[in-house]
Amino acid sequence: MEFIPYNSRLTYHKYPFGAVRDGEETVFRIVLPRSLCCTGAALVVGIDGGESLRIPMTWDGMQGSDEEWWRADFTPEKEGIYWYRFSADCKDGTKEITRFDNSTGRLSPDGNDFQLTVYSSDFSTPDWIKGSVIYQIFPDRFRNSGKAKRNVPKDRILRSDWGGEPIWEPDRDGRITKYDYFGGDFKGIEQKLDYLEALGVGCIYLNPVFEAHTNHRYDTASYEKIDPLLGTAKDFSDLCKAAREREIGIVLDGVFSHTGSDSIYFNKNCRYKSVGAYNSKESPYYDWYKFGRYPDEYSSWWGVDILPEINEENDGYIEYIAGKKGILRKWLKAGASGWRLDVADELPDKFLDALRKAVKEEKSDAFILGEVWEDASNKVSYGSRRRYLRGAQLDSVMNYPFADYLIDFAIRGEAEGFNDKISEICENYPKPAVDCLMNHIGTHDTCRILSRLATLGCYHGSHLDRYKGGLTEEQTEFGKKLLRLVSAMQFTLPGVPSIYYGDEAGLDGGEDPYNRGCYPWENEDNELIEHYRFLGRLRREHEVFIDGEFVPVSAAMGCVAYERRGRGERIMTVANRNSHSIVYILPEDGFEPLAGGTVSGRELYLDGETAAILIKSL
Repeated sequence: MEFIPYNSRLTYHKYPFGAVRDGEETVFRIVLPRSLCCTGAALVVGIDGGESLRIPMTWDGMQGSDEEWWRADFTPEKEGIYWYRFSADCKDGTKEITRFDNSTGRLSPDGNDFQLTVYSSDFSTPDWIKGSVIYQIFPDRFRNSGKAKRNVPKDRILRSDWGGEPIWEPDRDGRITKYDYFGGDFKGIEQKLDYLEALGVGCIYLNPVFEAHTNHRYDTASYEKIDPLLGTAKDFSDLCKAAREREIGIVLDGVFSHTGSDSIYFNKNCRYKSVGAYNSKESPYYDWYKFGRYPDEYSSWWGVDILPEINEENDGYIEYIAGKKGILRKWLKAGASGWRLDVADELPDKFLDALRKAVKEEKSDAFILGEVWEDASNKVSYGSRRRYLRGAQLDSVMNYPFADYLIDFAIRGEAEGFNDKISEICENYPKPAVDCLMNHIGTHDTCRILSRLATLGCYHGSHLDRYKGGLTEEQTEFGKKLLRLVSAMQFTLPGVPSIYYGDEAGLDGGEDPYNRGCYPWENEDNELIEHYRFLGRLRREHEVFIDGEFVPVSAAMGCVAYERRGRGERIMTVANRNSHSIVYILPEDGFEPLAGGTVSGRELYLDGETAAILIKSL
């Protein structure tokens, strides 16, 4: 076995675990064989893009008769991403300890530097979101209250067949110009708050609700108005009030990197009386956009010309969104509990800094969630390392890495490396951000999770592209079995699990628009719903899920096991992806099953493609 002189995830090598606050002393310890005849060692550490410091390590005692410890204490003075390695002066020259797989160090210069995330000492995140469940709603498709709608544009295709197949009719250039509406609204959501409360939901995340001329509403026409099909501003406030009475917060989707071309700001279609940027260079909105040859050449989001890009560093735009009388404050005052930021990695620091300041001044416990698909702690965009989670911008992010790991395990059954990947996110992200990660396994941007699992489809670009649904009975039962397995893991990992509306009811469908079907009221899969209700109760009844430590146990041969520890509890999840039953040897006696499996002493009997959740007091 290769000698391991350092592992950044073990607290006797590095304390405290993971990211640290600025001004917080951090202890580093390496262990070296006596045979190296080490005469001195050093911690080599530097902030991202800056010069490295060489901090001498002191001899820290023996381990047995063959190994010795060396120690260095380091206190980072400011937030940032720090990179470090170690060097040791030995009888045959200087050796370096660098990072290899699973955050272990080796006596080799060929690895990478270790990452140390340092965040602001005053960074905190809202307590109300932690330990709860997020429920994501695509508003047009959740519930139509039947209430009459007023001032609806006449060019909309209004459907009366709730649950019908969504329209998908691209033109000869592949563009979608027709959008159909089923009439889901705020009153419909309000009617179903008791249902959501029974699922353990503590946060409802709504896809865009502002006036727009597509059913997805990511082409904002006016940030100041609720889309008329959803109801009125009062309907929105009434929903927020009714939800708050059940301890449920409402988070809005903020689409601030672009608007619609058919909007009061751009007004390419001349729908509005306003003078939009497309209509005149004298428009008050002209400087918001990025024109080439005016007016028909302009930057647009991913080249989609109905989504003209905003210059988010424009002072006038920032004032409009984040000023004292801005959009952010307006809707927080109306009852919203936070904002989810669409394509947050395309929003520059200047904008995000102003956004956080406005949101937290208006409502200190408002939640700010960003859409970032990669590791948000070290992502580079706009030519620099981003600082989303270091205290001045986001509270947390949509946890796409966890989603990838969970779905990959469920589909392929490869357990090896699962716990290490989870640990890496827990290590790199500040703890306040980890505790409110949005742990989704399906959203409006992906195929329905039941369809992916039932057909063993890939996460993106799979054969489920434009798949309309229609699983066989056998496929459905297999998909549900894997969904119960993966959701048990999703609900017990660090962060906050998210349910995409209808997944808990057995909705089936491929990518847009078939992942955005109507919730199947009166045709729900009640067995699956009861499973989700159990998981929601589990999180409410056990405080360990608020901020408990993640402790890897094992990950091999199609089986993953880990614990959450804290607040007087240890809850262990064991997931068996094998098609056959197994006997899993628990690390010690005393675990009692909360769900799944049978325990006898240290033996856990677990059927194939199922998970067990067990508890033991600390």
